[in-house]
Amino acid sequence: FTFIAVMSVLGMLAMPAAAEKADRDKPMNAEADALRYDDLKQTSVFTGNVVITKGSTIIRGAQVDVKQDAEGYQQATVVAPAGKLAFYRKKRDLVDEYIEGEAELIEYDSRADVVKLTRRAVLRRYNGAVLADETTGSQIIYDNVTDVFTVNGGAQNRTAANPTGRVRAVLSPRVTASATASAAAAVP
Repeated sequence: FTFIAVMSVLGMLAMPAAAEKADRDKPMNAEADALRYDDLKQTSVFTGNVVITKGSTIIRGAQVDVKQDAEGYQQATVVAPAGKLAFYRKKRDLVDEYIEGEAELIEYDSRADVVKLTRRAVLRRYNGAVLADETTGSQIIYDNVTDVFTVNGGAQNRTAANPTGRVRAVLSPRVTASATASAAAAVP
């Protein structure tokens, strides 16, 4: 297994298109305890304390499986360590906001640019370092292109704090630049 082959495997793990545009030009770095790459099938399996970064985008899990189709699109599956959650985070383009997700299973489809969080799913939006929104459910599907997400509850979402398994959300109002300027101007 050569250095060039390893670098080509790492190069095929493209991050979401809605990630900060500057991220696209950044090198991708992957760390894991082991890697199994199958050139014929165009698959990579990273195992053991996997951390993948590309600019502002971060993925962490116990295992990350990547498949690439003939057109170069990737499907990635991130599996959480036992009893913990896998992690996904990216900076949104042109704003100081981050989207962060955690779940037992995270799936990313680069063709559709969609992230699916399954089992004990949590999706957060941060304004800088301040938590603005947080949503929990058994499954959350986040479309990076449209910034639309759907959340499903259910038995898999039941916990001591949420015995019904219903979706829970805290959504902060959006403050626009003009509203902030108006509020600042109104202060004597």
